[in-house]
Amino acid sequence: MGDCSKQAREMLANTGYKVTNQRARILEILLENTDKHMSAEEIYEIIKGEKGDIGLATIYRALELFEELDIIHKLNFGDGRSRYELKEEDHHHHHLICSKCNGVFEVAEDLLDQLEEKIEKQYQFKITGHHLKFYGICQNCVEG
Repeated sequence: MGDCSKQAREMLANTGYKVTNQRARILEILLENTDKHMSAEEIYEIIKGEKGDIGLATIYRALELFEELDIIHKLNFGDGRSRYELKEEDHHHHHLICSKCNGVFEVAEDLLDQLEEKIEKQYQFKITGHHLKFYGICQNCVEG
C-alpha cells in the first residue's frame, strides 16, 4: 500500500490542495481497485471496515473535488449510484453493464478510433474523450 499512498498524495499535492489523510485514503482505495467502479458508499464501507473515522458526506465532497480536478471520472450506469474511476491519459475504454446483476465490466480496447478520426475530419471537431456503454446480460447471469 506504500506505493498507492505515495501516488495518491502526489496526485493531490500536484493540484495544490491540502493532502488530508481522508482524501489520500479515498484515492488509495480507487488506486487499489482500478478494476472496479467504486461508489461513494462502497468506499465508505471499506473505510468503515478499517475502523476509519470518515463520514459519507466527506467522501462525497472529496470525490466531487477529485472530479473537478480531473483526477477521476464520474460514471452513471443506470443503477441509481454514481461510480468513479481514476482518469488515465489517452486511455479510453468501454463498459458492459449487466441488466440482471448490475455488474460492470470493462472492454479494454478502444473500439472507436476509426470513427473518431472520421468525425474529426468531417466536422473539424477535436474529440477529447468519449464514454460508451453496452447493456445486456453477463455470462454468469445467462448460465445461472
